[in-house]
Amino acid sequence: MQYSCVPDDYFVLLQSEAMEIAEEAVIVNSSRLKSVVWNDFDRVKKGDTFVAICRHCKRKLSGSSTSGTSHLRNHLIRCRRRSNHDISQLLTRGKKKEGTLAISNFSFDQEQRKAEAVSIVRTKFEQGHPRDGLLNNGINFDNRRSRLDLARMIILHGYPLSMVEHIGFRIFVRNLQPLFDIATFDGVEADCREIYLMERQKVYEELDKLPGKISLSADTWTANGDAEYLCLTAHYIDDSWQLKKKILNFLTTDPSQTEDMLSEVIMTSLRNWDIDRKLFSVTFDNYSTYDKIVSRIREQLCQHRFLYCDGQLFDTRCAANVVKLMVQDTLETASPIIHKVRESIRYVRSSQANQEKFTEMAQIVGVDCQNCLNLDNSFYWNTTYIMIDTALEYKDAFPLLQEHDSGYGMCPSATEWDRISAIASFLKLFVEVSSVFAGSKYPTANTYFPEICDIHLQLIEWCQNSDDFVNSLALKLKSRFDEYWKKCSLALAIAAILDPRYKMKLVEYYYPQIYGDSAPDCINIVSDCMKALYNGHAIYSPLAPNGQAEASQVGGAGANNDRLTGYDKFIYETSQSNNIKSDLDKYLEEPLFPRKADFSILNWWKVHTPRYPILSMMARNILGMPMSKASLEFVFNTGNKALEQYRSSLRSDTLQALMCAQDWMRDEFEDSRASSSTVTLALCYDAK
Repeated sequence: MQYSCVPDDYFVLLQSEAMEIAEEAVIVNSSRLKSVVWNDFDRVKKGDTFVAICRHCKRKLSGSSTSGTSHLRNHLIRCRRRSNHDISQLLTRGKKKEGTLAISNFSFDQEQRKAEAVSIVRTKFEQGHPRDGLLNNGINFDNRRSRLDLARMIILHGYPLSMVEHIGFRIFVRNLQPLFDIATFDGVEADCREIYLMERQKVYEELDKLPGKISLSADTWTANGDAEYLCLTAHYIDDSWQLKKKILNFLTTDPSQTEDMLSEVIMTSLRNWDIDRKLFSVTFDNYSTYDKIVSRIREQLCQHRFLYCDGQLFDTRCAANVVKLMVQDTLETASPIIHKVRESIRYVRSSQANQEKFTEMAQIVGVDCQNCLNLDNSFYWNTTYIMIDTALEYKDAFPLLQEHDSGYGMCPSATEWDRISAIASFLKLFVEVSSVFAGSKYPTANTYFPEICDIHLQLIEWCQNSDDFVNSLALKLKSRFDEYWKKCSLALAIAAILDPRYKMKLVEYYYPQIYGDSAPDCINIVSDCMKALYNGHAIYSPLAPNGQAEASQVGGAGANNDRLTGYDKFIYETSQSNNIKSDLDKYLEEPLFPRKADFSILNWWKVHTPRYPILSMMARNILGMPMSKASLEFVFNTGNKALEQYRSSLRSDTLQALMCAQDWMRDEFEDSRASSSTVTLALCYDAK
């Protein structure tokens, strides 16, 4: 162990102290000492006091006859310089007969005293003078288990691996448990990878046993420099109807990689997890660069007939991302006007005199607002909305301030204030919708349709604004939104239909407002897709009538060579009696479920699975689609997800192990906490 962080004066001081003891101490005859501990201690007389010096680490303890020997016994238990093979002997407190300990003709030469002094210094530094008696007798210490517990702690809380080499941490652990062999950086790195492999096996088995399909989302992360990473996450509804997500891979990517190369990277990940046959959909951000990647993946899966309805709902894009892109367009277009608002607020807040004068102007024009003017944070776009929304409350005070203060000259004009008001209405809608998207940890797919439809209707209205500035901005936003709507509207509508509170009624409510006279045709497209998906699930469902496809589930063994899949479909379609209604027909004809604030759609489908066995399979797959990937901590962020600096310097396999294992362990912790208020994550486990 190195002590480069410790001043040399510290060792000099303790060395002098130890030398002083060594020079003045006199070894006394211990023939009257009967305890077995004196086999490991020298009893030294210094003046009128007796000191017991450990023969192994040279630590000095009280040697007075009135002090007893318990403290000496406890010291030997934790003494790292003493062999552990005879510790058990010390745990027996019964007295045993021993031979007389006779020490005679003992002398110290200068070199021996110096070596003993350094030993005492090292012992003091490593052990920090722990109090005697803190370690309970009979404890069975498992070093390997403790090392893995340490690695799990580092993974779970995202601590840097280098913490095991911090001198303060090593001192703390040494005093807490002297028997613990603290791992090096390389050692704890290996322990973390070992835990990752164990946790990965658990996730693999969970995915393998899923009753339904899996949807995949892809996120791009960045780090210092040009480093980029691809995070692949699986989303699914498990057999207990809980929406889950697991990070599968965290891969280093090269910006020079082509779409074909990236699509193959993703397919390799799917095959390694053996879930390519289970894939239902993929969710990317709203960039055209992902179009070819999605197309390549879909082509490969369709070749093996792994997708329902040839992957009609396979390509979805992140709803929160399209909102973020529209926000960026808005802020970029309105940047000169927003700059005036920002500088106006900066001027008011620049001095106490300016604030008092502005307050006076606000009172003159009758402003009744208790909100304070604050500048926005460039990293969070919702703070820009808060800034301009508050400024609008004081818009009549700013022109008056400009009249009475020659130092202020950034006041927006009346027309600019009107445009600021329009921008605020844009941002307000985007803030409200984004809050819904990130309102719960795992929002189900049915929650997005009404929010996206409201954006669509507002864009149509804004495009009719008479102001050229507002009109051109609205057209720009609608052009971007239409690309998203073209890809995702069908999946959004079908997910809403599977909500028993809405069924087809929500589509029938919004589509006439969006499409006008074309609404009936658009509704029929949604209805036909709904039926096609239902029939696809029915054909390959083991719960289907007559059990016609029990052995030929989508993507199952032998699916590639089964030439009678079309026959199964023919039998299913021709065997349906006109008097027997399908799950879908019964579901759509029954009354709507009342709208309640505490409604849980997953609980509803869990309860109604026996009534709708085939439709519930379809609901499990569609409701588990990640229509948005952004969590609350990122939904308002103006930048990309970025790695901490210490993680970006790690090896790629170590980084993946840490990112994936942390995600899995946190889910395990939350699941345990949810199941019982007293249950916590078992960080300690049998490491055999």
